[in-house]
Amino acid sequence: MTERFDKVAQEWDSGDMRQNIASAVFKTIASRIALLNTMEIMDFGTGTGLLSFKLAPMVRSVTGVDLSAGMLEQLEAKNSAAVHVSTVLQDIMSQPLKQTFNGIVSSMAMHHVENTKALFETFYAHLKRDGFIAIADLEEEDGTFHAQHGNDGVHHLGFNKDLLRETIEKAGFKNVRFHDAYTIKREDGSYPIFLVTAMKS
Repeated sequence: MTERFDKVAQEWDSGDMRQNIASAVFKTIASRIALLNTMEIMDFGTGTGLLSFKLAPMVRSVTGVDLSAGMLEQLEAKNSAAVHVSTVLQDIMSQPLKQTFNGIVSSMAMHHVENTKALFETFYAHLKRDGFIAIADLEEEDGTFHAQHGNDGVHHLGFNKDLLRETIEKAGFKNVRFHDAYTIKREDGSYPIFLVTAMKS
């Protein structure tokens, strides 16, 4: 899977779809979470930093975590003196970071992680007290969404909200809430994207 993302990294930002998703997810996060200039944020599965660079001007720091060196290379090329996102090439589920964060965000990465239970336990462990998560991904679908590129590395065909809520709460989070973030409209159908927010108790 990592090799696949390395190959497409240079063209990842082309076209409107991913840009539109990142913008919509950012706006939904900003409308639900009070983003402060004291906050240290992790962007899980950051890719080329489409979401990270929207958040960075509003908070103290953003650390983009990903498994694709090619994606992180594209992200780092966007860094400037004015807006900077740090990068970490690491599987934080098997090798946790020493740093903890005020918030963890993610856009369209969760369906690539096989063990959702372990993922939210990892998020919980990487958060400071009263920290938040804001995770965007696809609602449950039949596999059509990724079919044109192949479902290699896709472990979940979207998510059932009730089951996901249960998983998040079992990891220790409270105030789990789902918000409509965006709908991808293509010739083969419409694909709603949700944002789920929760707090570390």
